[in-house]
Amino acid sequence: MAVKISDDCVGCGACVAVCPVEALSIEDDVAVCDGDTCVDCGACVGECPVEAISL
Repeated sequence: MAVKISDDCVGCGACVAVCPVEALSIEDDVAVCDGDTCVDCGACVGECPVEAISL
């Protein structure tokens, strides 16, 4: 599984900074999750200032 990133994402990069497995990146000004790398730890969920990420 991988986290879901909604259209509310503003591409701030806060999630990228806290991802322990580097599954998140910013592409075209929004966060993108690599589902093969994501371990569903949820670290990014609480870090998102616009609540655009969910498990």
